[in-house]
Amino acid sequence: MNAIEMARSFYGNALPGLRDTRSTEQVIFSRITAALIAAEGANFPTKVKALYDNRRLWTWLAADVASAQNQLPADLRARLFYLAEFTLDYSSKVLREGADLAPLIDINRAMLLGLAPRQKEPA
Repeated sequence: MNAIEMARSFYGNALPGLRDTRSTEQVIFSRITAALIAAEGANFPTKVKALYDNRRLWTWLAADVASAQNQLPADLRARLFYLAEFTLDYSSKVLREGADLAPLIDINRAMLLGLAPRQKEPA
């Protein structure tokens, strides 16, 4: 099961009508990033839940890019895997030491930009 299939199973029918993987990834990253933003000044349980969901997403993404079936270019797969490792490690730092959520939010926002529909260049 790849990361998107796992994410769909995690979110169930919360993503009706989406047809492509990129749109699904974008919706999931958007929801989880919004939860991280909301958790910035929230109580500890809210922060833990947002971090848990973000870690699950990045764990699935790491497993997907590590798969031999993944068709992304090798250098992009390696960079995404590194981001997953950083995200998982930094999340622990947030929980242990109270580190700021901003780096995790920034990474997810960068992912959202990368997943955004591409504008066609004028002819």
